[in-house]
Amino acid sequence: MHLSPDELVFWKYGFITLNATIIYTWGLMLVLVAGAFVITRRVSRDLARSRWQNLLEMVVITINKQIEDVGLRHPERYIDFLGTLFLLVALASLCTVIPGYDPPTGSLSTTVALALCVCIAVPYYGIRDQGLGGYLRSYAEPTIIMLPFNIISEVSRTLALAVRLFGNMMSGAMIIAILLTITPFIFPIVMTALGLLTGMVQAYIFSILAAVYIAAAIGTRKPQPGPVHAA
Repeated sequence: MHLSPDELVFWKYGFITLNATIIYTWGLMLVLVAGAFVITRRVSRDLARSRWQNLLEMVVITINKQIEDVGLRHPERYIDFLGTLFLLVALASLCTVIPGYDPPTGSLSTTVALALCVCIAVPYYGIRDQGLGGYLRSYAEPTIIMLPFNIISEVSRTLALAVRLFGNMMSGAMIIAILLTITPFIFPIVMTALGLLTGMVQAYIFSILAAVYIAAAIGTRKPQPGPVHAA
């Protein structure tokens, strides 16, 4: 039983190490790329569409609605980043049914990398929406005294994202591994199914938190109504 997929080393040469975290993460990315190519290669723009394309469009519309409910007025600008985060974490959890597979999200290095992606995306979208000056001014709002606290908030929430996802994913895998050694076969199957559900919930929470941080960075404001002219 491995506490982390980092402990499972497939190949090592000097300081270069290929462990399960790296191999499984790249495997998941290849699956996502290949799946996206296969799903979208026959997308039709006409009114006559297949059932699979209708299902795909329903999923995309649902994701867009979730992003918009967070406060992002143009969800199509963010669905590529937020959708990829969700799919990667969700697929990492779904693959736990494969014997011998350890989810790469059970490694702190993976969750830190995902949290750093969010940390980079937040100022990127904030600067793109408000400009560099407008985004930097947001750190001094409502007063310049808040500047160090806002900077500390950026660092702390990135750390919290990484540790939360790592802790939840690793604890689920550890519980299942322990139950496999002390209980009959049926009960761990139930726990595995529960772990899959937990993994999907964690993927949803991680992507929604990323959307919330981006919405806070761009300072979403509702458009003000124009002046009413008398007839």
